[in-house]
Amino acid sequence: MTRTFISDVPGVPASPSPISNAVVVGNTCHISGQLAVYEDGYRPARAGVEAARAFDLVFKVADAAGFDPDDIVYVDIAFSDIERDLAEVNDVCRARFSKFPARTIYEAAKLPFGAKVKVQAVAMRDTA
Repeated sequence: MTRTFISDVPGVPASPSPISNAVVVGNTCHISGQLAVYEDGYRPARAGVEAARAFDLVFKVADAAGFDPDDIVYVDIAFSDIERDLAEVNDVCRARFSKFPARTIYEAAKLPFGAKVKVQAVAMRDTA
C-alpha cells in the first residue's frame, strides 16, 4: 500500500526529532504528537492554551494531508498532570469538535520541554 509522508507543513514548526508530521496510508492519516510549539520554540502556558495550540497544529497537519477536522476519528492526549488539567482540556475538545472522536487520555511521567499536554490524532475519510 502506498504511503505519503507529510512534512514541512506551513505554520507548523519543524521538529527537532527525525519524524514526519503525518503519514497517510490509504484513507487514513496518522498525525504525530503535537505540543504548544511556535517558531521560537515551546511556550509554557495553562493546559488549555497548550491544548488549543496543539490542536491548531494537528488541524494544520491534517489539512496539509488533505483531511478536515471532521475527519479526525481518534485523538490521544498525554498530560503531565491529568487531575489538574483534564477539565480545561475537555473544554478545548468541546470547542474544537462538533462530532467527538474516540479518545485515549493518560498521564505521562514527563513530556518533552516540560509541556503540560501533547496531542496526536488519526483521521479517516470516506472513499465512497
